[in-house]
Amino acid sequence: MPCTKCKDGKFKYGSGDCKYSTLEECEKAHQTYDIVELVIDADNEDLAIDAISLVTSPAIETDFVYFNAEENNLTLAKVDEEQRLLISPALIPYKQIYRYDANKDRNYYVYFTADTVRKAAEAYMKHQNTNNATLQHEEKVTGVHTVESWIVEDSKNDKSNLYGYELPKGTWFVAMRVLNDEVWSRIKDGELKGLSIEGYFIDKMQTLAKVDEEDKKKYAEPVGEVDGLPLFTDEKDALEYAKTLGCEGTHEHSIDGDIFYMPCSDHDIVKSLMEIIEEDEANKELLESYTDYPQAATNNAKRALKWVEANGWGTCGEATGKRRANQLANSEPISRDTIARMASFKRHQQHKDVAYSDGCGGLMWDAWGGSAGVNWAISKLKELEK
Repeated sequence: MPCTKCKDGKFKYGSGDCKYSTLEECEKAHQTYDIVELVIDADNEDLAIDAISLVTSPAIETDFVYFNAEENNLTLAKVDEEQRLLISPALIPYKQIYRYDANKDRNYYVYFTADTVRKAAEAYMKHQNTNNATLQHEEKVTGVHTVESWIVEDSKNDKSNLYGYELPKGTWFVAMRVLNDEVWSRIKDGELKGLSIEGYFIDKMQTLAKVDEEDKKKYAEPVGEVDGLPLFTDEKDALEYAKTLGCEGTHEHSIDGDIFYMPCSDHDIVKSLMEIIEEDEANKELLESYTDYPQAATNNAKRALKWVEANGWGTCGEATGKRRANQLANSEPISRDTIARMASFKRHQQHKDVAYSDGCGGLMWDAWGGSAGVNWAISKLKELEK
């Protein structure tokens, strides 16, 4: 039963009242969209959180606060100059974040568990990405630095309470110092309202559904099915089969008085996993080109080209790199060979933080899709090799 638009511009679910302001609000209320857990790619932990972006509309729907010498809600000694500090949540565990996949014309929500949030925060600090900042995920800026990072352990007794927040346990907070005059002016004017992370995460369900056919043969065959999903007479067989899918537990189905067992503790979980597996099976014959690289890779390439338009390539970039930037910026299909080249570009990772004006490192890193593009290429290449 879909959400539909009413005459007054609001939305209703089915024959219900017209009480939702937006289609997104209506569909979210009735769980029309898929909800996907994102996790850190174990092979690319170093680039899990590559940068933090200052944006007009934060994905986590929580604005940051800023304070200065005249307007500050802490008991601090008076200072002569503005402190130029931003205090903001960077990630809130289990907060559902709306996403749209243009390649698949798919609307969905993503979320991070508290464990993933903590790992992301630690990786961000561990790999020294605290000086990486952008505006609207498009333009790299200097003079914006993360000076403090912490995880909320008690929502009612946390440092963030001093700034007017009361967010769940496990929330990742950052304090950022803004020395860039233009950026600080845009913050004070209310244009920039919050933070949004830039990084590379993977869909947990997609990861769990990568089933090794040889492993499947080691276990008992299903004795039947419900809705196309496997059933077993022995719960142990269902438990073993669940391991091959990447889920845990079993649940029961009663048919003509007999009890059968289905892998995974929840029917919707096994259904989602089997759908992914069937889709993979249907697409075993690989296409010649691919367009499923992340939007962040396209944004990085656009950012590089925008700078080049104003300043030129100079001595930076061979023809291949320039062509790659244009491909990604225009969301064009790329070949397996191109994906392999993007993956191998990780060897230049140590130069990714070089300012565009100071050399070629940062410019060419973004021309090849930046961290999002390189990490996607590494994972995609492994997928294709399988």
